Amino acid sequence: MSNEPVLKAEDLNVYYGSIHAIKGVSFEVYEGEIVTLIGANGAGKSTTLNTVSGILRSRTGAVTFLGENLRRVPCHKIVERGLALVPEGRRIFLQMTVEENLEMGAFTQPPAGVAADLEQVYTLFPRLKERRKQIGGTLSGGEQQMLAMGRALMSHPKLLMLDEPSMGLAPILVEQIFRIIRNLHGAGSTILLVEQNAQAALSIANRGYVLETGKVVTTGTGKELLESPEIKKAYLGG
Repeated sequence: MSNEPVLKAEDLNVYYGSIHAIKGVSFEVYEGEIVTLIGANGAGKSTTLNTVSGILRSRTGAVTFLGENLRRVPCHKIVERGLALVPEGRRIFLQMTVEENLEMGAFTQPPAGVAADLEQVYTLFPRLKERRKQIGGTLSGGEQQMLAMGRALMSHPKLLMLDEPSMGLAPILVEQIFRIIRNLHGAGSTILLVEQNAQAALSIANRGYVLETGKVVTTGTGKELLESPEIKKAYLGG
């Protein structure tokens, strides 16, 4: 593991009009880690991910990815750099087939490698292979989440960011999605995970940051946070 973080966010301050949504947020992700941002609804987790991926801009500080400051890099170029976001609500192309959705994820890649990348995604998500000719909008919520993750993997990300992957899914599907995240991590993916299901997120994370009203209030290993009485009380129903 390198001494330099893959991703470093420093002193992010983001506003929606006059609302100060993110207040001095800083965190780091190292190669091979799963890092999770947890917190209540409206704590600023998704805003933080959208700032890292260039959808929103911070008034201060910096986002550094693989040693490069992303401040002046446009959104689509950030994907080319190897930073992929699976957005909240999945946002797949509803009118396209599963395979067309996956091919859209490969827009930054040389065409020659796309067939092999598709096979790799189908190995990870056999359900998508079965449904490859099916229209995206007809898939179940869990299948759409798999498709959104598969599409992001087609861009060969050096960091995969997942925004609320378990949202709206039945408990059995949540387990399945977290098993897939663990498998991706086991295969070498570096992952930044935003998740309201703190128990599930912390149980697979190397480290976690807890956000409250736009600020990082505590940080620790997944295990430390799972065992912390304050975290248990606030987020784990303990």
